[in-house]
Amino acid sequence: MGNPFVHVELMSNDVGKAKTFYGSLFNWQLDDMPMGDMTYTMIKVGEGTGGGMMKNPIPGAPSAWMAYVLVEDVRAATAKAKSLGAQVMKDVTEVMGAGTFTIITDPTGAMLGLWEPKKG
Repeated sequence: MGNPFVHVELMSNDVGKAKTFYGSLFNWQLDDMPMGDMTYTMIKVGEGTGGGMMKNPIPGAPSAWMAYVLVEDVRAATAKAKSLGAQVMKDVTEVMGAGTFTIITDPTGAMLGLWEPKKG
C-alpha cells in the first residue's frame, strides 16, 4: 500500500477570514493552538483527514492549500525526493514533539509536505 495523505494545511494571508469562510462552509471545528510566536488552527473534521490553518510563512505568496504525506523516515524520504528531482523548500523541522516534516517542490513546481510522526 502506498503512503497516505495525513494532513492538509491552509497557508493563508488572512487566517481570520479563512476561518470564518471554511467554518461556515463545512461546519469544521477550528481550535487555535499557540505555537511559539504564532497561532496554529487545527481543523477537526470528524471522519477523514483533518488539517490546519496558519499565516502564510512565504512572503508575497498567495494563500494555498498543501497536503502532507505520511513517511516512515522523513530524512530518507526527503533524500529520495531530492534524488528524483525535487527541491527542498523547508528542511527537516520538528513540530512540538508531535513529529517532523519537510516541504519539497516536485519537478513540476508543486509543493508537498512529508510527515513523520513521533515514535511512541
